[in-house]
Amino acid sequence: MSDETIIERESPSWHLPAIIVLGLIAVGGLWFGWNASSKLDVTQQTVTAQLKAAEQTMQQDVSSLKDRLAQDEKANADLQGDLNVVTKKLKITQGQLKVAREEATKLNDATSQKLTALDTTVHTELATKATSDDVKTVDTKVGGVATDLASTKEDLKMARSEMGTLIARNHDEIDQLRRLGEREYVEFTIDGKNKPTKVGNVTVELKNVNEKNNRFSLVMTVEDKRFEKKNRAMNEPVFFYTSGARYPEEMVVNKVGKNTVSGYVSIPKANSEKAAATSTSGN
Repeated sequence: MSDETIIERESPSWHLPAIIVLGLIAVGGLWFGWNASSKLDVTQQTVTAQLKAAEQTMQQDVSSLKDRLAQDEKANADLQGDLNVVTKKLKITQGQLKVAREEATKLNDATSQKLTALDTTVHTELATKATSDDVKTVDTKVGGVATDLASTKEDLKMARSEMGTLIARNHDEIDQLRRLGEREYVEFTIDGKNKPTKVGNVTVELKNVNEKNNRFSLVMTVEDKRFEKKNRAMNEPVFFYTSGARYPEEMVVNKVGKNTVSGYVSIPKANSEKAAATSTSGN
C-alpha cells in the first residue's frame, strides 16, 4: 500500500520545463505585441504629421493661387479701363478729323461756287450790254474775277494740316486766308528767349532756336496749363483747345531767325461767335 501511494504522488519530470517554455513564449508574445503596437503608434503619428504638412502646403498653394488670380483680375480690369480710355480718345480724334475734313470740303465748294457765280454774271453782262463804257466796266469785272481766280489758285497751292486748314507761309498768304473769312488771324514776333508773349488766347515763350535747320522749341500756356513743344519744324501747325471751344485753335511759326521766331495764331470764328453768345446769355 505505501509503495503504491508514493508512486501515484510523483509528478512527471517534464512538467516544469514545459511550464517555463510556455511562460517564455507568453512573455515573448507580449513583448512582440507591445513592440508592434509601439511601431504602429509611431507610424500613425508620422503619417498624421505628413498629412498635416501636406494639408498646410496645399492650403498655402491654394491661397497663393487665389492671390495670383486676384492680381490677374485686377491687372485685367486695369488694362480694360486703359483700353476703354484709349478707345474713347481715338474716337474723339477721329471725330475731330472728320469735322475738319468736312469743313475743308465745304470751304473748297464755297470758293468754287463763288467763282462760278462771278463767271456767270460776267458772261451775262457781256451778252446784254454792248456800249464801250459797259464793255469797259465788264472788262474791269473780268479783271477782278481773274485776280480772284489767281488768288484762289495760290490758296490751293498752300499746304494743309491734318485738320484740313491751310498753312500760311508769310504775311501775304495770311491776308489771303483772312479774305476767306473762316478764321481770325493774330500775327506775332518773339524776339529773345524766355520772354512770355501773349498772342490771342495763348502765351508763347521761346526756349531754343536752331536757325540752320529751321527748328525751334517753345512753351505754350493755355488757360494756366503749360505745354512744352520741343524741336518743332517751321510751318508745322500746333493745335490746342480752349474751354468751351468746338474747334481747335492753331499756332504756326513760319519764320525762324537768330533767337527770334514769327508766325500767327488762327482762331475759328465759330469759337468766337459761341464765346460771344455765351457771354451775352450770362449777362
